[in-house]
Formats: sequence, C-alpha cells, structure tokens
Amino acid sequence: MNTEAQMALAPLASTTVKAPVAGANVAATKKVAQQFEGVLVSEMLNDMFQGVGTGGMFGGGPGEEMFRSLMIDEYGKQIARQGGLGLADGVTRELLKRQEGAQ
Repeated sequence: MNTEAQMALAPLASTTVKAPVAGANVAATKKVAQQFEGVLVSEMLNDMFQGVGTGGMFGGGPGEEMFRSLMIDEYGKQIARQGGLGLADGVTRELLKRQEGAQ
C-alpha cells in the first residue's frame, strides 16, 4: 500500500470498535417495526392518491400538490400508531427472533 493511503487510514486504525450490546432491545425493535409499517402504509396511500386531483371546489390547488407527500407520510404514521394493518407485531417478532439468533 502506498504511503498516502497508509496515512489516510492511520486515524481509523487507532479507533476502538465497541462490541454489540447483548440482548434485544424490545422497545426499540417495536418502534422500528412501527416505523416500517408506517412507511409501507404511506406507500400504499401514495399509490391510492395518484388518481385524486387537486383542483375543483374543495381541492387544495398548488399547495396541496406541494405538500401532499408530507400529508400522506403523516397519514401513514398515524395509521401505524393506531394499530395499522397489524404488520408491526409480526415484524417485531421476526426482528427479535433474528437478533436472538445472531448472538
């Protein structure tokens, strides 16, 4: 390896690597599973809203066009928080199972 590469990698060689924490963090895993479900629901809602126009008497016009994706993301998050489609529980179980198997 040339000296420039060795000099560039030298600070990385002196850093310590922390070992993974033993045990599964159930609360964090549930949160991640709920976020995953929220993203999935948002994607489904995004497809559903593709055919809905923003004009007309009750439409939001250009403002709705700009902020629709943010609104759909929030809908997805709220649906997931309220129980969603029931995917978060299964995802949580699978993630915990895989975390326990990796140890």
